[in-house]
Amino acid sequence: MIAPQDLLTLQEYDTQRADIKARTIEIKKHRHVAVGDHVALLFENRDTVFYQVMEMLRIENTTDEAGIADELEAYNPLIPDGTNFKATMLIQYEDAAERAVQLKYLRGIEDKMWCRVGDMEPVYAHADEDMERSDEEKTSAVHFLRFELDADRIGMLKDGASLEFGTDHPNYGYASGPLPDAVRESLLADLA
Repeated sequence: MIAPQDLLTLQEYDTQRADIKARTIEIKKHRHVAVGDHVALLFENRDTVFYQVMEMLRIENTTDEAGIADELEAYNPLIPDGTNFKATMLIQYEDAAERAVQLKYLRGIEDKMWCRVGDMEPVYAHADEDMERSDEEKTSAVHFLRFELDADRIGMLKDGASLEFGTDHPNYGYASGPLPDAVRESLLADLA
């Protein structure tokens, strides 16, 4: 978790912002997983969340304790806590009209996202634990997912088992395939 004392003042952040942004971009390169052509999983960690919080505080010019607490309350749940991966899922279609149609067909996809370790049964994501993002007609283009892993899966990953993500939604069945080593190693750092 990030505590208020872990944050920079807005003045400190402004002087370090370019370096923090560059470092965060580099980190994110190894925390992105494509599932088919239209779903991306962006895996969060303490560094990515720190950057997001600081950006929000900067944009909103927030310096008061209550405002800072609100941002931390909103973003801290995105930090993995040792037994899981946490990701922002983006459903991406460039054309807005096509996206609107596809979001109707993809209703419920957030509950069909999975993580597979080696040849074990997949673990399905816990989606949108903060609030519902789908309704009777369509899904949202953004979801927040938590993939909770048991001790056996964590042990297998640490022993070199493959890791992949996918979905078995009836209108969008894709898998990432085994992750490249750099991405796999970056995600392994999230586990205790």
